[in-house]
Amino acid sequence: MRVLGIDPGIRRTGWGVIAFENNRMRHLGNGAICPNPALADTERLRLIHDGLTAVIAQYQPDWAAIEQIFVAKSAASALRLGMARGVGLVVCGQAGLAVSEIAARAVKKAVSGTGTADKRQVQDMVKRLLAVVPDNADSADALAIAIAAANEAGHGLSSALDSTSGGLAAAIAAALARDDAGNGGAK
Repeated sequence: MRVLGIDPGIRRTGWGVIAFENNRMRHLGNGAICPNPALADTERLRLIHDGLTAVIAQYQPDWAAIEQIFVAKSAASALRLGMARGVGLVVCGQAGLAVSEIAARAVKKAVSGTGTADKRQVQDMVKRLLAVVPDNADSADALAIAIAAANEAGHGLSSALDSTSGGLAAAIAAALARDDAGNGGAK
């Protein structure tokens, strides 16, 4: 099963694709669509549309997950975020993908164990869980969205994340132990 995570934004829309195969979670790709801020919103939204369409064509995910809108700094920011999010939903709809919506707090809790984790903690856990350095913060967030939504949705993914038991929590513990062992136990 392949899951596309989308972290929407009109300045940067992060994307990440993961796969669950043979009881393992695997990174397939990640990046960000970064339209020139000098362009009109209509052109920026078109570029986000085209970029996500290309990602879906290349990676052929089975379903997608997108971050829910949260309270933004201003009404204008919320509106622009909503436009980018809408483009992501439309692209997924055009591709026939079901879309899960997940709150940022739920993403943080699923990936790092706490809903108050900062961006750095989330990025570190994505790096550990997938054994990859994401291209940027937005793509790390998108990968975290994909991981969290897949775990939240069930679909037997708890066993895909850790076939022994414990699901994502056990996978997180195993990733931390692996890193500690590779660093000689140093923190």
